[in-house]
Amino acid sequence: MKIKSFLPGISIAILISLVAWYLGILFPIIGGPVIGLFIGLLFGSLITDSEKLKTGIQFTSKKVLQYAVILLGFGLNLSQVFQVGLTSLPIILVTIATALSTAYIIHRLFKLDSEITTLVGVGSSICGGSAIAATAPVIKAKDESIATAISVIFFFNILAALFFPHLGSWLGLSNEGFAIFAGTAVNDTSSVTATASSWDSLHGTSILEQATIVKLTRTLAIIPITLGLSIWQSKKEDRKESFSLIKAVPNFILWFLVASLITTVTTSLGTSATVFAPLKNLSKFMIIMAMTAIGYQTNLKKLITKGGSALLVGGLCWVLISLASLLMQKVLGLW
Repeated sequence: MKIKSFLPGISIAILISLVAWYLGILFPIIGGPVIGLFIGLLFGSLITDSEKLKTGIQFTSKKVLQYAVILLGFGLNLSQVFQVGLTSLPIILVTIATALSTAYIIHRLFKLDSEITTLVGVGSSICGGSAIAATAPVIKAKDESIATAISVIFFFNILAALFFPHLGSWLGLSNEGFAIFAGTAVNDTSSVTATASSWDSLHGTSILEQATIVKLTRTLAIIPITLGLSIWQSKKEDRKESFSLIKAVPNFILWFLVASLITTVTTSLGTSATVFAPLKNLSKFMIIMAMTAIGYQTNLKKLITKGGSALLVGGLCWVLISLASLLMQKVLGLW
């Protein structure tokens, strides 16, 4: 296929993403990916003749999304995360297990769409949009399912950033306790930042770095969960064929691991983490591009009709994760 056929769609995605990136900086509580998704959704609804854009938009929503996940690995220093995040690890494991089991139980009880419940469950348990971005290609999720999951995660991120600092004060959480609470109970990294910053403003403290590290520790769960989903998806598709672990694991997940290891090894040898900052920023921009393309291809009517069930899953996951995080702090004597 000629490169020229890709250019119109990719160019539109880049232009919209530049706007979404800037607006995401101005409104971090919302974030660039969500803004890109909704601008893309608006453009897709307004433009009727989109054949010239189709090839580039599809490439952006699928391949660019996978490349973004690979570059995401350069933001993970495994040794630093293990050292600093070890205290919060039991809480992280319990909250992840709570969200995933809740999503699965709701899916089985109410026979809800498996793609949406999986994406919302993974997004709630790990790291919002990034986890959805990593999981969607693995389970071959439809654009409508991705857009619905991102919208639900965004909604509960807003609620968390607005209410959690006041809830933490009312409950009498310590600074360390709230950092762990924000890092384990808020879905997306930008929203964790907003929530922790709000606490710092209220109390004159500085818990932002600690909350972010707890969140990065939680992000590591992308690796085992996407690998597990890859194996499950492969077994489901190859029921009549012999199962192959090598075939089951997507290449972009393996490269994500390689990127994480490169960051870990080079920084342990004395390389500054700032070297990888451009790659991390490029990853964030490419995720915005992919979400813009997904929004562009999403059917608004389907998004609205699926919204109710997705909100049910997201709401229950959000509430139970929050309760699990607080309960584990009680059990461990941190609160």
